[in-house]
Amino acid sequence: MSATIPIIIGVVLFLACLPGPIAQADNWAGVPVLNYHRFGPKVADSMTVTTPVFEAQLKWLADNGYSVIPLKSLVHYLRGDGPPPPAKAVVITADDGHKSVFSEMLPIVRRYKIPVTLFIYPSAISNASYALTWDQLKTMRQTGLFDIQSHTLWSPNFNKDRKRLSSDAYHAFVQEQLEKSKAVLENKLGGTVDLLAWPFGIYDGDLEKAAEKAGYIAAFSIDRRHADVDENIMSQPRYLMVNADGTQGFSAIISGRATSRKR
Repeated sequence: MSATIPIIIGVVLFLACLPGPIAQADNWAGVPVLNYHRFGPKVADSMTVTTPVFEAQLKWLADNGYSVIPLKSLVHYLRGDGPPPPAKAVVITADDGHKSVFSEMLPIVRRYKIPVTLFIYPSAISNASYALTWDQLKTMRQTGLFDIQSHTLWSPNFNKDRKRLSSDAYHAFVQEQLEKSKAVLENKLGGTVDLLAWPFGIYDGDLEKAAEKAGYIAAFSIDRRHADVDENIMSQPRYLMVNADGTQGFSAIISGRATSRKR
């Protein structure tokens, strides 16, 4: 028998026993990325998740051994330049910048000490009556628990804008929405803005290319399945959360058993 064969067998056995990315890759099932919008003591609209329901969902995660991880760490793994997430990882995001994110979400996030990514469209900040202020965003960022990223400049419906504008005007409009949002957020809050949430979950190949050109390294839809290495990095899916999910629907989402929802 060749002297090299025992060595080869030993190396194979050693690699098979290694923890980390090698073992993780074999059992990889993706990570649920949750997308909230507004919070409150009662349901005010279809996008409201009541504060008690949100807190019950976080308690369910803690009770069942799940870890809430930063979105950025998941992105690095999906791009191939970071370690794999824990086996029971979850990501939490909130879109738009509604004032209830400060009044209702922030105290609970502090209590559970979990990381959250906020996708903000800056035209509303300190302008719209329903929106956060720049000072509130700064306060949230200073907790070390909130990362603030882009939701375009004013969250347009790109399908409608494509129909109403000429081709050149549409491409210029898309560029402004992507680039100006990033620039305003970085100027007002500091840090790097390189993640994007597609408004209304609308994306296509041209929009994805425009986002990459504008400096985004990953973008997220609301396609209601786990984020995965097999998904396009510029249209990674998220779950749009509603109050009716409660904890039973929530557990189905986390475990990957949730069915699609009409939008």
